[in-house]
Amino acid sequence: MIQAIIDIGSNTVRMAIYDIEGDKIEFIHKKKHMLGLAAYLDKNVMTQAGIDKVCEILDEYKSFLQIFSIDNVIAFTTAALRNCHNSREAVGEIINRTGIDIRILSGDQEAEYDYVGATRNINMDDGLLVDIGGGSTELVYYKNRHIKNIISLPIGSLGLKTEFCNSVIPNNDEVEKMYVKVREIMAAATDFSDIKSESICGIGGTYKGTMALYNALYTNDKRNVMADSGKIKEMISRFGKNGRLNQTDAVIFMKNIPDRINTIISGMVIADVISDKFGVKNIVYSDSGVREGFIYSEIIK
Repeated sequence: MIQAIIDIGSNTVRMAIYDIEGDKIEFIHKKKHMLGLAAYLDKNVMTQAGIDKVCEILDEYKSFLQIFSIDNVIAFTTAALRNCHNSREAVGEIINRTGIDIRILSGDQEAEYDYVGATRNINMDDGLLVDIGGGSTELVYYKNRHIKNIISLPIGSLGLKTEFCNSVIPNNDEVEKMYVKVREIMAAATDFSDIKSESICGIGGTYKGTMALYNALYTNDKRNVMADSGKIKEMISRFGKNGRLNQTDAVIFMKNIPDRINTIISGMVIADVISDKFGVKNIVYSDSGVREGFIYSEIIK
């Protein structure tokens, strides 16, 4: 069976296509638009421009699927459309205009699917899973491969960048303001106050971009998926000093994270605060997450 999953996130709108046979899935194709939907919020109301952009992208995906006779399509949305004041109205309009049904995932559902998708491919029976999105950050603490604590925090790389930085690259003062905001939000996560985890599993665009930069600077191995969390501070200090990059660093950015130039610093600030709070020493990146977790949980069951 060929299955298309459309993930309408705060940073990106992705469509991933899988070949499912029994309890095995094989990723075969993807399409992605860096929409930055969280930036279309006005006083936490999704604007008509944002709704129109989503419809435009979904119509493009729908045409692509029709060409390849792919009828099994599931779409879901996360923080940007989940948390806005006009969530139901906005999603309803998108469904009516595109004909594609859209599920609004709760923060807990998103985190659970993240966990299921990511941990199938890594050898970590205990630990902390972190998904830093554009509009929210999901944390899952698990032991013996059973979830113990789960939370969705109202902070993400795009939302944080939009609040404190109007340029492409933040300067040092803007970075410090980001740190203050993230620490305040993390302090409110009281269910996670006593948790410590030397290793975490990081998923999503922020950790993917962070790993790409880490490998470019420290390992020269693009296939490496493990990072020393202490290097995140070094990278933030290097790239987030004065709101501009020298030519050497500009090449590193454009070559390794072309889609994440605007949000990687803010995302790494969130990652760094999380590492400090939980005593993290090592980060393991997993390329599987909410889409794969959704398939395992809701389709394969």
